Amino acid sequence: MSSSAPQDTGRLRREQRLWSVDEHLADILAAVRPLEPIELQLLDAQGCVLVEDVTVPVALPPFDNSSMDGYAVRTADVQGASEEFPAVLTVVGDVAAGSGELPTVGPGQAARIMTGAPLPPGAEAVVPVEWTDGGTGGGAATGMTPASAAPEGAGGEVRVHRPAGARAHVRDRGSDVQAGDLALAAGTVLGPPQIALLAAIGRGTVRVRPRPRVVVLSTGSELVQPGEALAAGTIYDSNSFALAAAARDAGAIAYRVGAVADDADTLRSTIEDQLIRADLLVTTGGVSVGAYDVVKEALSSVSTGTAAGDEGDIDGGGVDFRKLAMQPGKPQGFGSVGPDHTPLLALPGNPVSSYVSFELFVRPAIRALMGLPDAEVSRPTVRAALKADQALGSPAGRRQFLRGTYDAGTATVTPVGGSGSHLIAALAHADSLIVVPEDVTSVEPGAELEVVLLG
Repeated sequence: MSSSAPQDTGRLRREQRLWSVDEHLADILAAVRPLEPIELQLLDAQGCVLVEDVTVPVALPPFDNSSMDGYAVRTADVQGASEEFPAVLTVVGDVAAGSGELPTVGPGQAARIMTGAPLPPGAEAVVPVEWTDGGTGGGAATGMTPASAAPEGAGGEVRVHRPAGARAHVRDRGSDVQAGDLALAAGTVLGPPQIALLAAIGRGTVRVRPRPRVVVLSTGSELVQPGEALAAGTIYDSNSFALAAAARDAGAIAYRVGAVADDADTLRSTIEDQLIRADLLVTTGGVSVGAYDVVKEALSSVSTGTAAGDEGDIDGGGVDFRKLAMQPGKPQGFGSVGPDHTPLLALPGNPVSSYVSFELFVRPAIRALMGLPDAEVSRPTVRAALKADQALGSPAGRRQFLRGTYDAGTATVTPVGGSGSHLIAALAHADSLIVVPEDVTSVEPGAELEVVLLG
């Protein structure tokens, strides 16, 4: 008997048995490991997960500074000031943001000060320019004359029409964060506000797990790229665009490969070429039982490396093709390929089946590669009452995922379109998936169901 017989027998058992959604997902997550951390420049780290706590080396703001354009004053000098009886102060200079040498504000004096500029010695508060005459000797000012246009504005007198209390319009040193504070904790996803904080405390680089590189391939000789003319029997390739966009939405760097014709050798060659830039490969189409299901044909012959009798361990490489107890998306493939055992998920080709499969299996794999905690791997779910005119049917023994629109205000969900796996227009108007359990064949209006939120 051939040495591959036990392996082939194990594969046959895996293909014949019906896997649950939860089993398949658990198998994927058990095999996917977070990417190794690297040091990245701040903008390159956007969307990545921080792998170390970052502490604040310097207080923010690092010095007392003005929150307004106006005049730095001593509070005693403007006490009781009004439009009828303004406080008249001598202007001793300008304080701009970034100023080094600062004028000292003594009794009866003021300094023009700009937003973000350090509070000069002697000053206790800032009065906005709108509370003064701006040094013009007239009524209330609406702004300051640019220093370049009127350098003499830094001298002369200013009339202050309102009093200011101590520390008025002053941002205190360390009022944002103090030196030694925890700026960001390990596990934080770096978005624009986090990048801003890192820059503000002087970090030029940060240690993160990189965004996974996901290569998306669609298969099918009938597929034509959008923008080209359709011939008889052809359709536009929407899956690769949908899945590449979904991969980006999940946090990955996505590479879309044009549709591969129904030829096993061509597909194997294409996958081999893409391995150099892939942390995860996703194919769509060609995983069922048809004569031209090219993904299954191309990858079924790859050794799985599984131990005899072990139906879940595929860490050794190779791709298993399975039938899942779900609708849509019954045929699925999962394994690894190439010298680095790059994970590969093979999804069905119908647009809705492909997208639903992505949300249930590929998105969690991407998030796991990013190093996110378990609670943030899958989409959030809620419970909602079904809003429908009639009962919904569901196949026995299958977990059905219907497209829906969720109303958080009323905690209800309304089906969108039918259950057909080709109804991509309905999918475009859905913001959730309605989950009908395997043991339920009919759902009455008002019944409470689990809802996967897609937005």
